[in-house]
Amino acid sequence: MTLEIPLRLLDGGHAPAYAKPGDAGADLSATEAVRLEPGERALVPTGVAVAIPSGYVGLVHPRSGLAHRHGLSIVNAPGTIDSGYRGEILVNLVNLGREPVQLSAGDRIAQLLIVPVVTASFVRVDSLPDSDRGDTGHGSSGGFAAAEVAEDPGH
Repeated sequence: MTLEIPLRLLDGGHAPAYAKPGDAGADLSATEAVRLEPGERALVPTGVAVAIPSGYVGLVHPRSGLAHRHGLSIVNAPGTIDSGYRGEILVNLVNLGREPVQLSAGDRIAQLLIVPVVTASFVRVDSLPDSDRGDTGHGSSGGFAAAEVAEDPGH
């Protein structure tokens, strides 16, 4: 698949690039320096705009190394870039760590994945079909109970 990007990137932006063959996400870089205190968030420009074809979506994911080393993530992860959007990709970063994070212009801050989209038709019905899970929610698969048993020295 080929994605169109403007010949001239905005504000010193770098074209999205895959770090290694077979990578799913293309790196997006910051165009300006930003410092994030713990708990702080910032909308960071990338200088990149893309033309995503109809039937696809761009998903902006956190970079695992930044998440692991600094607690840096994306507020709305993954961010969604609809096929009709032609503006600059902005990354809504948040510092979930305990220390300030300093980023420089040119630092890789996120990954862009291009994914096919299935558009659903929503139909009103009197009731939904039954399933094994039903309407149970968070923790319904037993993950919390297993952790509690593992911590109990009597088991």
